[in-house]
Amino acid sequence: MKTKFKSSIGAACHSFGRVVCAGAVMLIASSAQAQNLFVSDYADGTITQISPSGAQSTFASGLVYPQGLAFNSAGDLFVSCYGSGSGGGYITEITPSGVQSTFASGLNGPFGLAFNSAGNLFVADYFSGNIYEYTASGAQSTFASELVYPDGVAFNSAGDLFVSEWLGNIIELTPGGQQTTFASVSSWGLAFNSAGSLFVSLYGGDISEYTPGGTQSTFASGLDYPIGLAFDNAGDLFEADEGSGNIIELTPGGVQSTLTSGLSEPFELAFQGETLPVPEPSTLGLLAVGAFGITLLRRHQVNPHTTAKQNKTTNRL
Repeated sequence: MKTKFKSSIGAACHSFGRVVCAGAVMLIASSAQAQNLFVSDYADGTITQISPSGAQSTFASGLVYPQGLAFNSAGDLFVSCYGSGSGGGYITEITPSGVQSTFASGLNGPFGLAFNSAGNLFVADYFSGNIYEYTASGAQSTFASELVYPDGVAFNSAGDLFVSEWLGNIIELTPGGQQTTFASVSSWGLAFNSAGSLFVSLYGGDISEYTPGGTQSTFASGLDYPIGLAFDNAGDLFEADEGSGNIIELTPGGVQSTLTSGLSEPFELAFQGETLPVPEPSTLGLLAVGAFGITLLRRHQVNPHTTAKQNKTTNRL
């Protein structure tokens, strides 16, 4: 009975290893799957959807100077619109099927948008100098104030909000609202990669990279008024080149190529199905177990005539 019980455990562990390996492979495949890119076109008042191959289609139109973009967890796209001027700015929510509704109004030049892990929307209001926080139901509160023309916003994996100031600095704000200066530079778009480095578009034509410790280097140069930045699941950086009307793709090594062209005034970018900058610990653990399971399976396949002693050792694992 004891031997039979050990054998059952071994069989279960072997089956579990296969399931975990399959799950790990599925996770890897899903995290690297191709994503559609959405671009706000400030001049045309449209949101353009771009396929991984670069094919363009109009996702939404009739917007008044659209700028910032962000997806919530349900797949709805939120768009900040400059509107008719002072107090005429608004935020539009667009369902995956393209149905538009007004989420918030009465803003003074809303620019960058970003969701935190709790599903609250943060908005950089350019002319008021405020960062507003909105709950899912639309309730507004002021998260930060007295910033100098805030435009781009992005969250790091720790939940800190980074805000670029057009005529100032890059400000880091903790979840409690405490402000510190991360870097002194006039900037626009912000985006974090999976390693936690911050990428910043400079209107002069460069993209700077900042390590989590604040060390700066130039990642790309020679661009034509870069604004919006966004990473895809594969780790490539995409940039909205306002001056040329192109969307530029940059590999982690900095190699540039044009994904698509012919846009009037591309402003901000967002990927459908965006992921967090760093995978959750549970996911990392599952991938590690999966890799371990794959190793065991390969060992078993290489030597099918495993001795009884080796089989017992494997079952104990």
